[in-house]
Amino acid sequence: MEKPKIKNLKELKAAGYKSKSIKDELSDNLSELIKSGKPSFPNIHGYENTVIPDLERAILSKHNINFLGLRGQAKTRLARMMVKLLDEWVPIIKGSEINDDPLSPISSLGKKIIEEDGDGTKIDWMHRSERFYEKLATPDVTVSDLIGDVDPIKAASLKLSYADERVIHFGMIPRANRCIFVINELPDLQARIQVSLFSILEEKEIQIRGFKLRIPLDLQFIFTANPEDYTNRGSIVTPLKDRIGSQIITHYPHTLSIAKKITKQESDIIQSSVYIPELAHDLIEEINFAARKSEYVDFKSGVSARMSITAFENLVSTAKRRMLINNEEKTSIRLSDFTGVIPAINVKIELVYEGEEQGADQISFNLISEGVKTIFLRFFPEISKLEKPNEITPYDKILSWFVENGTEFFIGDEFTNKEYQDSLDEIKPLDELVKKYCKDINNEDISFIKEILLWGLSSFKKLSKNRMLDGIEFKDSLGSYLKNLNSDQL
Repeated sequence: MEKPKIKNLKELKAAGYKSKSIKDELSDNLSELIKSGKPSFPNIHGYENTVIPDLERAILSKHNINFLGLRGQAKTRLARMMVKLLDEWVPIIKGSEINDDPLSPISSLGKKIIEEDGDGTKIDWMHRSERFYEKLATPDVTVSDLIGDVDPIKAASLKLSYADERVIHFGMIPRANRCIFVINELPDLQARIQVSLFSILEEKEIQIRGFKLRIPLDLQFIFTANPEDYTNRGSIVTPLKDRIGSQIITHYPHTLSIAKKITKQESDIIQSSVYIPELAHDLIEEINFAARKSEYVDFKSGVSARMSITAFENLVSTAKRRMLINNEEKTSIRLSDFTGVIPAINVKIELVYEGEEQGADQISFNLISEGVKTIFLRFFPEISKLEKPNEITPYDKILSWFVENGTEFFIGDEFTNKEYQDSLDEIKPLDELVKKYCKDINNEDISFIKEILLWGLSSFKKLSKNRMLDGIEFKDSLGSYLKNLNSDQL
């Protein structure tokens, strides 16, 4: 829709325009959207039956809203998407500092313009994309930043008293009149700053330098907060929290399929030359789930969905780098490529003391192994349930292969496609197990599932797995132990 052609107040009145508060806009437009059967917040996966219904109820109730949840739970994204529920264009008095409604101005400047120009008052139009303000709460934020302050230069040049509204330099909140205003990490704001917000929410007034102005600002406030902040840095003062209409609890994806859908949607990777097995997508999410359960990761900080996204991007880039080094046109994701996602995991998790002692790299590598173990058990029998005296297990032939060969099995990070395939083909018993237990696996994924099998055996201590500088090495755990023991005795 093009910008309306109306240029002055007379034309606006003739067009039959009626003023509407921003909360009415949101509520009315959401009502129409719900009746049409279209999703109100498209591409927000996993919230269809939890967060989104709560948010819709809050908007229909015309509430100010607080999103409470751990990092990476789409709190800010939901707030930004509310812009699409606004009217596409709204009129403002041209030259107004706080987006005055031509039919109902609230600032002294807006009222003066209407009084002097009458129906000839010039009108400008503000698109909904311009009606969104966002501020990250930090301890150094001041009342002047948010509300405003007296401008002594303006007072001197206009020869006005400091008690005159015209000497005020408005802060972010008054300038966001008729807009959505988001304050991220609300508990980080000092208590006295939060009290200044309380005055706006409750009394619709702003206080500057000891005098107050009753300016009925028209705002939709959205706050976000992390539960960790309530103990580590600050809290939301009770009077302010009491004036917030709805507090909506966000959460991480509950299922693997939803987590995969989010990662695929958000990752900034389009790579047709790299084949990605579906199991690789599964493993990325299993690593995230493992991190949220790990005793070495601080659960209060949460593990952001961004970890899966950046880890997936690193995974594809690892395969692409190898492909470029080997001057190959195509390649496929390998399980050994997952060591390339360790930097993405390191930066997204907060470790407890015991985790810091082991080191971030080791914890991240262990999380990958935990994820592999989960996928291993999806296809293959659990080893611990098969271990009975004098009974043969499905894995005996693989373990015997390592004993008989008496050597290490190595998969290099930069193996060519042929070297990688030839090395896995050496272990013939792998083919038998994959054929028996993985009947629905695509041919392109067979090499990946073979690596899953080797990593799974190492997770159950049947093989030893070591991360070398240039690849992954597997050994017979018992044979290696006896060999080292004999060497020590000699």
